[in-house]
Amino acid sequence: MSDKNAYEKKQQARLDEWAAEIDKLKAKAELADAEARIKLNEEIKQAETMQQKVEDKLAELRSSTDDAWTDIKHGLDEAADSLGSSLRSAVSRFS
Repeated sequence: MSDKNAYEKKQQARLDEWAAEIDKLKAKAELADAEARIKLNEEIKQAETMQQKVEDKLAELRSSTDDAWTDIKHGLDEAADSLGSSLRSAVSRFS
């Protein structure tokens, strides 16, 4: 397996984990009181926007050549790290 393929699979696995975390936050929002629900829904919306950015970068990586993928990797890493941090923060605040 090439480095590009291994990296792509790793990022897809992270995206799958984050999607599950977002689903958990949505379930918590349904059970929360009105004020907490509003705050949580804002966090969810922000996370979904970040998630879409990561998915877009991953799609860009998938369509790149084996030589060019390393240029895309940096932007994807930054987007993924931001999403991960945002979700960890939301989960800790609403646990």
